[in-house]
Amino acid sequence: MTEESRRIYTEEELVRVARRENNSQRKYLVVNTLQGKHVPANPKETLRMFDALADELEKAYGKETLLLIGFAETATAIGAALAVRLNSYYMQTTREDVEGADYLFFTESHSHAREQRVIKTDLDQIMDIIQRVVFVEDELTTGNTILKITDLIRKNYPGKVQFAAASILNGMNREALGRYRSEGIGLHYLVKTDHSTYTDTAGQYKGDGLYFRPDFTIPAAAAEEIWADGWLDARRLQKGRDYQDACERLWNQIRGSLYDKKGEKILILGTEEFMYPAIFIGSRLEECTVKTHSTTRSPIAVSMEKEYPLHSRYELESFYEKGRVTFIYNLESYDHALILTDSRKDIPEAEYGLIHALVSCGSKKITLVRWNKG
Repeated sequence: MTEESRRIYTEEELVRVARRENNSQRKYLVVNTLQGKHVPANPKETLRMFDALADELEKAYGKETLLLIGFAETATAIGAALAVRLNSYYMQTTREDVEGADYLFFTESHSHAREQRVIKTDLDQIMDIIQRVVFVEDELTTGNTILKITDLIRKNYPGKVQFAAASILNGMNREALGRYRSEGIGLHYLVKTDHSTYTDTAGQYKGDGLYFRPDFTIPAAAAEEIWADGWLDARRLQKGRDYQDACERLWNQIRGSLYDKKGEKILILGTEEFMYPAIFIGSRLEECTVKTHSTTRSPIAVSMEKEYPLHSRYELESFYEKGRVTFIYNLESYDHALILTDSRKDIPEAEYGLIHALVSCGSKKITLVRWNKG
C-alpha cells in the first residue's frame, strides 16, 4: 500500500449535492468530484481513490476467491478498477440487452432508469468457484438495492456464498447498518456521510444553469473514427487481469492518435455504463492536462451558484438506443476530445449531437473510438 493510497478522504472533499429532475423517490444526487462520472476529473486521482477502496477489500478478503459486481451506471468503473487491482472475477449490472444472456432482474427504486439486471448465465458458471460476492457502489444510502439482489442470488444459489458491499461513500443510517449486520453482509467504504440534509440542500438551488438542446444536423467537420479490437464486455464475467490487459491493448491501438500532446488539454469521454476504459486511457497520458467523465442517463438540474457542482447540461442521443435521452455536464474547451464507446449500434444522431456539443465548447479536434470488436 502506498502513502498516496493511505490518504484520508473526507465528505467535504468529495461530496457535492445536486438536484435530480422528475424523481419523487430521491430528490438529490450526490456528485463525487473525483469519480470521473458527472464532472471532469483527473483520471490518476480517480484511480488513486478507487485504489484506496481496493486496499480495504484486500485487507478484509485477500485470501478469498471473490466475484465483484459493479452497479450500472455510476459504479461500473469503480468495480472494474477494484477487480483489476485484486485480479478478482468481475461483472457489472446493466440496463442494456446482452445477446445470448439470461438475467436476474431487480429494481433500483431511486434511479431515473429503475430496471437493473445481472447476467444469470454467467453467475451459473462461477457460483461453485467463488467464496464471496462483493457488490460495488459509488454510494450506499439505504442499501435496499443490494438487499434485493442478495435475496435473488440466495434464492437461485442457496448456501453458495457470503456477501459484502464496498462503496466510496456510505450514508446508511443506524437502522440500515443494523440490517446489514443481521444479514451478515460486510460493509467497506472510504467516507461516512450524513444524508439527512441533502434533500433540503438540493431544493435550495435555483436551477438557473445553462441547458442546451441537441443538435442532430451533420457537423461541418466529422470526427476522426477509430475501430479498435480486443474488446471485453464487462457486462459479462471477466477476470480482472484479463480486463486490464484488454485495456492495455486498446491503449496501444489508439495511442498514436494522442501522441505528442505535451502541454495540451485532453478530454477522454466515456459513454453511460462504459466508464473504466476512458479513465484507464486518460491515466496513461503524460505531460498534458487530462480530464475524464462520461455521458449519463440521469437528468439533473444545473445551476449557476458557485458551490453547485453542475453548471451546464447538454442533452444528447444515446449511443446504445435510438430515442434514449442522455446528458453530459460541465463540458469545457479542449485541444483534443476523445470519445470512447463500446456501442455496437449505428446511431448517427448520437455522434452528431456529441460532436456539436464539444465543438460549441471550443474543442479543436475530436476522435471517436469504437471498441466493440472481440
